[in-house]
Amino acid sequence: MPYYLFKVSARDKLNLVKNLELVESFVSFRDAKTVARKLRVGRSDTGCSYKITFAENRLSAEEQLLEKREQPVLMEHER
Repeated sequence: MPYYLFKVSARDKLNLVKNLELVESFVSFRDAKTVARKLRVGRSDTGCSYKITFAENRLSAEEQLLEKREQPVLMEHER
């Protein structure tokens, strides 16, 4: 399964709707991580981020990134 690198940007300030733009797909995580780091350093707009995901196909990767995840519950000792 390949690694997908996406540019993620929000249409509004509330981050309710995300735009996903596929940058590239990679066979190895190391290559994906190297490109993502270069893009993160060189980005000019602050409204975007670069995310790497591991999935069977592009559609599955996009679904993973668009999935709403709950905030983790912090235990007392983790604060």
